[in-house]
Amino acid sequence: MPSVRWPQWRRWRWRREPRVSSLAGEGRLLTLAALSLLAGAGSGLVVAIFRLALLRMDRWRDALIGLGHREPVLGFVIFVAGCAAAVAGAAWLVQRHSPYASGSGIPQVEGALTGDLPPAPPGVLPVKFVGGLLAIGAGMALGREGPSVQMGAVVAHMIARLGRCSWPDRRTLLAAGAGAGLAVAFNAPIAGAVFVLEELVRRLETRIAIAALGASASAILISRLFLGDAPDFQVTVSAHATASATGPLPYGVAATWPFYLLLGAICGAAAAVYNRVILGMLALAARLDRHCRVEMQAAAVGALVGVIGWLSPGLVGGGDNITQRVLAGGMAFAAVPLAFVVRFGLGPVCYAARTPGGLFAPLLVLGAQLGLFCGSLVALLLPGIGVEPAAFAVVGMAAFFTGVVQSPVTGIVLVTEMTAAFTTLLPMLAACFAAIVVVNLMRGEPIYDALRERVAPSAQRHEAAR
Repeated sequence: MPSVRWPQWRRWRWRREPRVSSLAGEGRLLTLAALSLLAGAGSGLVVAIFRLALLRMDRWRDALIGLGHREPVLGFVIFVAGCAAAVAGAAWLVQRHSPYASGSGIPQVEGALTGDLPPAPPGVLPVKFVGGLLAIGAGMALGREGPSVQMGAVVAHMIARLGRCSWPDRRTLLAAGAGAGLAVAFNAPIAGAVFVLEELVRRLETRIAIAALGASASAILISRLFLGDAPDFQVTVSAHATASATGPLPYGVAATWPFYLLLGAICGAAAAVYNRVILGMLALAARLDRHCRVEMQAAAVGALVGVIGWLSPGLVGGGDNITQRVLAGGMAFAAVPLAFVVRFGLGPVCYAARTPGGLFAPLLVLGAQLGLFCGSLVALLLPGIGVEPAAFAVVGMAAFFTGVVQSPVTGIVLVTEMTAAFTTLLPMLAACFAAIVVVNLMRGEPIYDALRERVAPSAQRHEAAR
């Protein structure tokens, strides 16, 4: 068996650090804090440009569909072929230049933090950026947050190396840069810092908290110069619920709480199934590797996305447009089940193509759709208890996220910052509680834990083949 040509690196585990008061001389706390601000600013700049480029790609895709419908047959062929070529190109970039850029990137970051993988090399940055633009811009049901997290981590680790940080401080800055990437991806600075503590390092330590907060704060400061400071989603209240349809969501009355618990349980069960579908599609793709190149598989997925995009442009892409329609009341109740089924299947298929792209944004789409459907159904059957379907959509986003990722605090903070729906915090707590109980009763594994177990063997095989 050929030896694997790994870069020189040491296995390193998180260990308890001394208290800040004892670090003045040896811990270089001020240096770490200053570098976290610099790492956050660099991450914020890169991810903000990435978000703006994705918006431009979405506009070009919609414009191309509009032009293509003037000549339906030729336009259809050109559009589907273009989508297939773009996705195949993204897969080729990953396979040829950087296997670490495959998929979300969050499992790779977690693997680097636990010592199971070396930190991603700087070459991941252009591959993730360009590959993400090609894949998500072509309409793949993938999120921008995965590339954003990994690019933020790469930028932060580069700055840590330039700053000649110790190995533990490099790891700390890597985690902080990843959180900064998430913060900019969703305009959610607190969620970025919480993500570092709850999902990436899974412990609260002073140095890590300082770096995470500093990086997220400076990243958002830079990104808002480009993206503005409004929440990513605007929630519209039903006219029957309040006197003004533009006001905040009403607080949930006590009579609605059992329905929020039920929504959380449904989201937890759906999340357990969704995780298994993702892992099943990845296993199927791995088996197909013996008969078909990864680039050809990606081209087939891109062609499928092109067909769906041609027939229904609103169902493809990262999904922000779908989530906004759901929260604004622009999606008909009868159309929600079909859209949910399409996105539920399309997300795992797209992720199995192994192009750059994340899972968070597609999860939020599914949670919003599931919440809207349940809320509308309750409002239809029990009109007297004051159910607001938009509130159920917001809560469904957090509950479905919790079921898939099993990081409830990150999910609650993320959705609250993205929607500014602070009145739904208590229903979110109830729904996320039910979701995480149900998914664990169904023996559902957190998706990034399961994906991380696949990353190291896959990277080793790729390196050995090269």
